[in-house]
Amino acid sequence: MDKLKTISWLLLIISLLSIGYALIFNPANWIVYGISLVAIPVSILSFGLIVMAKGRKEDEEDKRREPFIGY
Repeated sequence: MDKLKTISWLLLIISLLSIGYALIFNPANWIVYGISLVAIPVSILSFGLIVMAKGRKEDEEDKRREPFIGY
């Protein structure tokens, strides 16, 4: 889980930096389109993975006490 969280943080930072680059330095149109097609969805997905990687204390205690046996 820690590996997923660190990769998600890295992707979020890289995508936000690329969006900031497109806003500040005003590159060619095709670069802005490429950044918007790649960086915006990656930032949304990585933020979602970061939020999902966090678990509540109650959930962690329940996982330790009662293992998942399936449905």
